[in-house]
Amino acid sequence: MRRLVALGSAVLVLSATLAASALVWAEPLPSAKPEQVGLASERLDRIGQALRAEIEKGKLPGAIALVARKGRVAYFEAFGSRDKAAGAPMTKDAIFRIYSMTKPLVSVAAMIVMEDGRLVLTDPVSRFLPQLTKLQVSVPRADSTFARVTYTLVPSEREPTIQDLLRHTSGLVYGEITQNAPVKEAYAKAGVFQPAGLPYDARGVTPAEEVEGLGKAPLAHQPGTVWEYSLASDVLGRVIEAASGMRLAEFLDKRLFGPLKMVDSGFWVPKEKMDRLAQPAPDNPIRVIDVSATPKNDSGGAGGVSTTMDYTRFCQMLLNSGKLDGARVLSRSTVALMTSDHLARISTPVTPGELLLGTPGYTFGLGFAVRQGPGVAGVPGSQGEFMWAGFAGTYFWVDPKEELLGVLMTQAPSPERAFYRRLFKQLVYQAIAD
Repeated sequence: MRRLVALGSAVLVLSATLAASALVWAEPLPSAKPEQVGLASERLDRIGQALRAEIEKGKLPGAIALVARKGRVAYFEAFGSRDKAAGAPMTKDAIFRIYSMTKPLVSVAAMIVMEDGRLVLTDPVSRFLPQLTKLQVSVPRADSTFARVTYTLVPSEREPTIQDLLRHTSGLVYGEITQNAPVKEAYAKAGVFQPAGLPYDARGVTPAEEVEGLGKAPLAHQPGTVWEYSLASDVLGRVIEAASGMRLAEFLDKRLFGPLKMVDSGFWVPKEKMDRLAQPAPDNPIRVIDVSATPKNDSGGAGGVSTTMDYTRFCQMLLNSGKLDGARVLSRSTVALMTSDHLARISTPVTPGELLLGTPGYTFGLGFAVRQGPGVAGVPGSQGEFMWAGFAGTYFWVDPKEELLGVLMTQAPSPERAFYRRLFKQLVYQAIAD
């Protein structure tokens, strides 16, 4: 079986590389006055007014907002506190726990492996992770007589594929969200379930333990039939490790972060950079993950850290159809494939847009929510734009039609996350002046 993790020496090399870059910031994109790229300065200022108002209300500890158009940064401002308890102001180089904004990074990594010829999207996951073969599906059955739901285990009709992992149609779910009792119980035994409504965190579980545990758990849906947001991106990370022979952090550093000069992105924060880590407000009851030490498991679904400029460089690469500053990460055709609709004839009880923004109008590609048309959605935007967000308040979108991208960074896990995504997005679009 191919390796799930890199050798310990490779981890030491990666740690040394991260430490050596501790004092280096991400190379900024070119900047421009808003009017030079078709935006109105006085209208963009409404972003700051809105975020400051939320900070004054105590809703956010601090935030960073960035808007780029036509390849140049037109708005980049920091507000409030990076660490309110310590009295530290927010700075533009602050490092954030990006949670599910790790998923697009790992999705791109998987497509890099595809372009290397080491996997095919229709490959069964078990080609790389043999533990995930002959899976069963936990099927709910309503008992009207006793007003209860029972579950029956049946064989999966087909194996989940790499494409299923990328588009969240594998039958995997999140244990803390699913109502499927046998799946929830099995995830808890596997150590990939976070109780009390907290986000998924398996940093203490090794990749081998994670895959072994999931191999004993049933799926919640037949593969390829239902879109349900899930820990599929974590499994995708294990596939990347098996296919490449490298730890996920090492692969990303070599093939994505390095070429794009994303010097502050990874799965943990070196001690030299800990004074740049953004923190939630001290009175926020929701605990965030500890990123101060190397985890046992690089969570491709929720374990990443990054900065505003690092993530902007990633977004600009996608907006440029796979390249940035002479570095080609993906082909134009692969970016087009990733940002296409992959949910045709797939059931979507909760659509990607409803999950992310609280509004319909979005389907899902390979790692991103993708806008289906100019209407329906309750936020401005363009057909073909793509986006995702993170549990602690981070958010991005890329709009190829308008040559526009936006990145919002904050550490404020709360039920109001979707509101801030909508607010930021509409304030950017209302500033378009050309």
